[in-house]
Amino acid sequence: MRLEVITPEKVILDVRVERILAEAPDGHFGMLPNHGDFVTELAPGILVYQLSEGDERFVALHSGTLVKCGPLVRVAVRKAIEGDDLAALRERVEEEFRQQDEDERAARAALALLEASMIRRFRDLESLSQ
Repeated sequence: MRLEVITPEKVILDVRVERILAEAPDGHFGMLPNHGDFVTELAPGILVYQLSEGDERFVALHSGTLVKCGPLVRVAVRKAIEGDDLAALRERVEEEFRQQDEDERAARAALALLEASMIRRFRDLESLSQ
């Protein structure tokens, strides 16, 4: 079966696989090539897949959706990070989260400055009209 992992920005993964393990909100599940077609929501976590050579690989996923239709399994998520070593993948995910937290803090600070500036300008306009 073919596994495709996509984000809004790019295709993260497009490979032939023998097995997939993932997590839905109601628990973990596995898929083999003759698995029936279905659609499920994915919980944030690690998707494990086995290549035809037998190697296991990992993809850290933000929540998303998995669609199995025939031999194609398409996973659409907001963010995904691929790796072949869980420890290294964990470090990359932690760094991504740290960077995302910093970006969100900076965006909140910029928004607060913008709101304060708008309030001051509205007050200035109000005082001019009186």
